Amino acid sequence: MKTIVICSGGLDSVTLAHRVAAQQDLTALLSFDYGQRHKKELDFAAACSTRLGVPHHIIDIRAIGAALSGSALTDAIDVPDGHYAEDSMKVTVVPNRNAIMLTIAFGIAAAKKADAVAAAVHGGDHFIYPDCRPGFINAFQTMQDRALEGYADINLFTPYVHLSKADIVRDGVTHKAPFDATWSCYKGGAHHCGRCGTCVERREAFEIANVTDPTRYDDPDFWRQAITANPLAEGT
Repeated sequence: MKTIVICSGGLDSVTLAHRVAAQQDLTALLSFDYGQRHKKELDFAAACSTRLGVPHHIIDIRAIGAALSGSALTDAIDVPDGHYAEDSMKVTVVPNRNAIMLTIAFGIAAAKKADAVAAAVHGGDHFIYPDCRPGFINAFQTMQDRALEGYADINLFTPYVHLSKADIVRDGVTHKAPFDATWSCYKGGAHHCGRCGTCVERREAFEIANVTDPTRYDDPDFWRQAITANPLAEGT
């Protein structure tokens, strides 16, 4: 199955790329520049494409990202510290981000005669991001079946949608994903901050999976405080 992987350069999508490369016909990695403050993640996506020997396409949608105002990922708004399950993390939502990216990806897949588009949405995203939930994934597939009816038959491959971040870490071990060659932190500093939602989730996932975390964090111990403060955190 010829598959295009949407790859941000983060742990989830890089692991997915390695999984697809092992199990399917990985044809390309697709990334998006939407004006995110952690744009350095795209360098990690590029490194992944080189490592796996496939083309890497970066789609410039900065103008769209600028119009989707009000997110800490694209505006001059502080990225909050804490666990993803906290209401404060809603400020990191970029409205319709996945819907927009997937629509573009499906168009490219149809043009390139690919069979599938793979995305690394997972269960830990369900708290805050509505376009990472199973209901959205199913509805998007139905919509694309109609949009491309008679032209292309493309599957939305989301193997992690019902799984946790810790499950992804375990899958990454299986498929030899280089975790130290991934970027998660929303703050985009020199190192992972260790305090934002995605850093806390990342650090927690390695702990639950019982896998050594090679990531350098500015605050490597904050995650324990964050998950203790939130009873919805996976490990509590």
